[in-house]
Amino acid sequence: MFTKTITMGIVTAVSLTIAGQAFAEQWNVSLWGKRRAFTEHVEKIAELVEQKTNGEFTLKLSYGGLSKNKENLDGISIGAFEMAQFCAGYHSDKNPTITVLELPFLGVSSLQQERELAQAVYKHPAVVADLARWNATLLMPSPLPQYNITGVGAAPKTLDDYAGLSVRATGGIGKAMAAVGAVPTSMSASEVRQALDSGVVKAVAFAPHAHMSFGTIESAKWWTSNLNPGTVNCPVVVNTDALDALSASHKEALLGSVDAALDYYIATYNGKTMDAWGPALAKRDIQTITYADAELHAFRNKVAGPAAQAWIETNTGKGIPAQELYDFVTGMIAK
Repeated sequence: MFTKTITMGIVTAVSLTIAGQAFAEQWNVSLWGKRRAFTEHVEKIAELVEQKTNGEFTLKLSYGGLSKNKENLDGISIGAFEMAQFCAGYHSDKNPTITVLELPFLGVSSLQQERELAQAVYKHPAVVADLARWNATLLMPSPLPQYNITGVGAAPKTLDDYAGLSVRATGGIGKAMAAVGAVPTSMSASEVRQALDSGVVKAVAFAPHAHMSFGTIESAKWWTSNLNPGTVNCPVVVNTDALDALSASHKEALLGSVDAALDYYIATYNGKTMDAWGPALAKRDIQTITYADAELHAFRNKVAGPAAQAWIETNTGKGIPAQELYDFVTGMIAK
């Protein structure tokens, strides 16, 4: 019997090897906030990995104890922890290829479609190479529905009413807001409630689970039911060196659990989370704003094309096959 120690950044992963088989291997996983619909696939994959390996390989989930959410990719790159979740829009310069999935008005209609789209994009050679710069391997997406906006003060009953509205919105959603005259601000999800309460922002763009988890509906007076400007892409990644160092059985336990974890995530989001959303709004007497088709059509026309073209031009200039990635995404959606 001997002990093999692999040192990666500030984390030391210790495993015992007996007759060529590894035991007692633990990975640290950096998340933020608290357990919620957004992290259920990570919770599930941890459960499955432990079951499949009889406790020989475990994932230790930390909600904010290892890193700030906007620094999770940096932590992965130096091996400060072995797995993490982050959102592409937090630092588009660090992961430009996957921001194609955050372009406004792509037309994704379900969490399952969002999952399939992201998983396909994650395998594209340009995307693999992009994340490899950070010693990161994309493990699985965190499929999210279309964002909508909650806010305080006068409700924006027409798109013209967004002029001058300060709104927390990242990535392509932020660009969509800017296109109708709003003032988008990027901040960590955990900072949003305080910003809304203090008046730093007047509105917040989130998926339903985040509006509930981060408390925006406790302050909000209105929400948009059908603006649907887009969503964000928030992958779960692993440190590539740590992945490569796993035994064959432990690697299979991890990679072979991805689909089941995502199935569970989507079922939970479509069921438990969305079942709670309507009653949560009604309980707080939050006004529902529903826009006419003509206004939504004008919004899409004003935002979608220019945003896509700007994304293609900017990233082509960085040496990324941006047009190819965009065509790949829109082609999959059109099928």
